[in-house]
Amino acid sequence: MTVRIRPAQLFDAGFAAPLIQSTIGGIGRALTGTTTDDDAAHVLAEFFPLRGHRLSFTHTLIAETGNQPVGLLVSYPGEFAMALDEPFRDHLRVLGQPATTEPEGQPGELYLDTLAVSPDWRGRGVGGALLEAAVIRAQTLGLTRLGLLSEAHNPATRLYTRHGFIAAGERTVSGIRFIHLIHELPAAGAASPSVEAGR
Repeated sequence: MTVRIRPAQLFDAGFAAPLIQSTIGGIGRALTGTTTDDDAAHVLAEFFPLRGHRLSFTHTLIAETGNQPVGLLVSYPGEFAMALDEPFRDHLRVLGQPATTEPEGQPGELYLDTLAVSPDWRGRGVGGALLEAAVIRAQTLGLTRLGLLSEAHNPATRLYTRHGFIAAGERTVSGIRFIHLIHELPAAGAASPSVEAGR
């Protein structure tokens, strides 16, 4: 099976928004000021085609097999995490809700905000291909570390461990406790064990 990774386009909103929401759950409801996943996904679909926020198409890669989207990765430099939440804070203000968000990314890392694979395609190399793409994206941006937050019981933690991620502490976001996982990358041009492991 060949997995192709491409930059997201505006038309990907219908695929991306529900998959993002099914992955981020409570964080998505907090960002959108909603109480259900369906409502949160609807708001994220409206945000996705816009620029300048954390869940924009501009920060998203789409994994495809044939012409079928099967997964996605949302990532951005961690140092921009607070600024990228401002459009969501504006949205919360319009709703009359507290305009508070908790930045997740850390300076110096490419923060993997959301890595998600469609249920029928899990365990078939899609997640690994997206992590390989994250390595390339980080090195292109001059960053030498990947970072992400994962709940302790998340089955994807096994994937992250295979690709070189290690625990680097804990964080609580939107009342949910996460493990902060990081993967230190070699300098651009050097062989990456993480990339090789996914092939």
